Amino acid sequence: MSRPRAIFTKSALLPTGWEENVLLVWDLDGNWIDIKVGVVPPFADQSVHLTAGPVVPGIPNLHSHTFQRAFAGLTEYRSKPNDSFWSWRELMYRFALKLTPEQLETIAAWVFIEMIEAGYTSVCEFHYLHRDFDGQAYSEDDELVASLLRAAGRVGIGITLLPVLYQYGGFDRQAASREQRRFIRSTENLLNLLHGLKSKFVGPQRRLGVAPHSLRAVSPESLSELVLGISELDPNAPIHIHIAEQVSEVDACRAWSGARPVEWLLNNQPLDSRWCLVHATHMDDFECSKAAKLGVVAGLCPTTEANLGDGIFKFEQWQEEGGIWGIGSDSHVCVNPSEDLLQLEYSQRLFKHRRNIGATSSRSQVAEAMWLNAVVGGAQASGRALRGIEVGQRADFLVLDEKHSALAGLAPDMMLSCHVFASSRNSAIDGVWVGGLCCTEHGRHLLHDEAAFNFANVRQKLLENF
Repeated sequence: MSRPRAIFTKSALLPTGWEENVLLVWDLDGNWIDIKVGVVPPFADQSVHLTAGPVVPGIPNLHSHTFQRAFAGLTEYRSKPNDSFWSWRELMYRFALKLTPEQLETIAAWVFIEMIEAGYTSVCEFHYLHRDFDGQAYSEDDELVASLLRAAGRVGIGITLLPVLYQYGGFDRQAASREQRRFIRSTENLLNLLHGLKSKFVGPQRRLGVAPHSLRAVSPESLSELVLGISELDPNAPIHIHIAEQVSEVDACRAWSGARPVEWLLNNQPLDSRWCLVHATHMDDFECSKAAKLGVVAGLCPTTEANLGDGIFKFEQWQEEGGIWGIGSDSHVCVNPSEDLLQLEYSQRLFKHRRNIGATSSRSQVAEAMWLNAVVGGAQASGRALRGIEVGQRADFLVLDEKHSALAGLAPDMMLSCHVFASSRNSAIDGVWVGGLCCTEHGRHLLHDEAAFNFANVRQKLLENF
């Protein structure tokens, strides 16, 4: 990986929109320190890198279950007359029971490479695989966390780690099943883990947060204790939670509490900008309006939500209410931010019977509007300085290939539009930079071949006797 400290591009997508002839400079820590518009080359400084096309900010992936990449695509067959999220989950549990720490690291390295090549420059890892095969603690309690951190460090992706509190199998303290034994921790135990991890999360490439798995998997008392504990450790730490993903989950929550899931959270937790509500697919109008106004992030995972038959998010209303949102690859049936943006837009078109839903009053180009919104929401959910190409933020960015057949001869805004809607999504990316380090060469990560080979071997091993 290389680190020149400045690039010049004919076009760059800044938070304010497209600018021409832009000189971008970052420091040795990988943070933007100077952005000059309207600059004319040549430059006296020979270290300035000239790009092969427009520069756009990298997108933070705000929701990832890394281990699930190894069985993505392998559940697309009918196992029950009414296959659903819940029957898919049974297969996922069986798979999770077999993973070793070494296998997790191999899978993570590959999926992190896939993310970078596709334009994700950081990831929020919603990590709930904690215990050994028998549900017992490893001798080193952060054994599986360490696997993820090694993989992220080797590949070069930024990471927000979200250790998950998972205690019950359903609402009203329903006992966890034996298949969930690797996920279970007490609240005290998870807080001890967080305190132990704090020293490992120093530096701009890492952030520590927490994730109560869902309202069905934690008690109200445990949720409050966890929020208090992480707030004492870090008052600004991100808090992520699965919420209102399935209709049956909403019905079960109402039977338990008399309230819908997001409604219950609004009434019982101090929701603010630290919170990311993952999925939030099934909100009513009141929940949508009130949650949006509190500044929480809606964590959307469009390809996974489509794959699992979750439903369609109230995207247009959320945006009209000023709601913040970002995207994640979740179960990794697809690892590509452009593909998820396309899926989000197209699901809305199918539902609304209209086109160009993702455009805003200030941005008529759908790809531009959605890209910048996903950057801002992903940054907030990550708790890291990832809000785009501006001074003080991380130098995470993509260079589009202006010679690609889908982009050639177009204006920069149309190039981005064709990258999202009319290319094969990542083939039009020339380079990806994370914290000022170039991680790819002509769109391919420097560790691609080795990681792909190792991943295939691990998956084959896991599928034996599956």
